[in-house]
Amino acid sequence: MAQLRSYSYAAYTLVIAAVALTACTTVKLEGGDKPIEVNLNVKIDQEVRVKLDKEIEDLINDNPDIF
Repeated sequence: MAQLRSYSYAAYTLVIAAVALTACTTVKLEGGDKPIEVNLNVKIDQEVRVKLDKEIEDLINDNPDIF
């Protein structure tokens, strides 16, 4: 009876090992052939700062004692 149990445990272990090995699948990752394109709709407007700097410069030149 004990020998029958050891055979059943061995068979059970063998079945579990076989299922575990067949459940392992190969995963293959490939990058695309096209590059990743990121569109950022950003508009940098430096004109406002230049105009403001020019106005401040003119104000300081007109009123040197302002500071």
